[in-house]
Amino acid sequence: MRRHQCLKSLVLFLSSLTLASSVFAQQDFSSVEIIPHHVAGSVYYLEGRGGNIGLSIGEDGIIMIDDQFAPLTEKIVAAIRSLSNGEIRFLINTHVHGDHTGGNENLGNMGVLILARDEIRVRLAQQAPAAALPVLTYSDAITIHLNGEEVYAFPVPPAHTDGDTFIHFKDSDVVHTGDVFRTTAFPVIDTNNGGTLKGTLEALGRLIGVAGPNTKILPGHGVVSNREDVTGFRDMVLDVSGQVEELLARNMSYEQVAAADPTAAYNAQYGDPDRFLRALYTELGGEL
Repeated sequence: MRRHQCLKSLVLFLSSLTLASSVFAQQDFSSVEIIPHHVAGSVYYLEGRGGNIGLSIGEDGIIMIDDQFAPLTEKIVAAIRSLSNGEIRFLINTHVHGDHTGGNENLGNMGVLILARDEIRVRLAQQAPAAALPVLTYSDAITIHLNGEEVYAFPVPPAHTDGDTFIHFKDSDVVHTGDVFRTTAFPVIDTNNGGTLKGTLEALGRLIGVAGPNTKILPGHGVVSNREDVTGFRDMVLDVSGQVEELLARNMSYEQVAAADPTAAYNAQYGDPDRFLRALYTELGGEL
């Protein structure tokens, strides 16, 4: 029975990859506008299609955090040039997903040094050309000293994926979280890329500990937030996961758990909970 369930899950996963590739191929990026926003100090972010791109801009050059999709690279570079003519010296990937790493090859070919966790290089190497791969990888925290700024990139436990990094611009007091924290949807725990509920809670707890009362939190998707917003997001995950655990203890199927609507108090804010609930259900011991 267990083997049958695993095979079924694999088939569904491969089907989803095919569908995702088809959807990506059909996307039209021609109307996408890249909009710069100042966060604090040397830090800006670019809003477009895909994850928020973080920037540290100053006399020493530019550090990028993530790069959205490949067809947007020209627009992204133009948006950066509207802020600075400095050299783009470093690119840090917060995790492996294509809406954050899709421009790697283009930027790598421009001579930008790409940095990421070891896990990201391993996963990207299975799907991307050599120019898209991180040149410098790390398993522990690193610091880039540029523009009078300590840019402290540190790994967190497997949360959204198994390769998540937070980047703390210490002097500007801004933290880029990648997709571990978002304001636009429930957490995405990508178990196919090593994400976990336990790690999500630990990473959010670490973020709350790092942030001060005035720290600006730049999510992977959504708007600039603060420590209180992250605390509310973490508490929502605790609440919903606790409810799902209780429902599982009553031997409920996934359909019964979904019908009980444990996310009812949060649906208006975060939208469709199905993917989040499925991840919780399976990680807490249920079988789909």
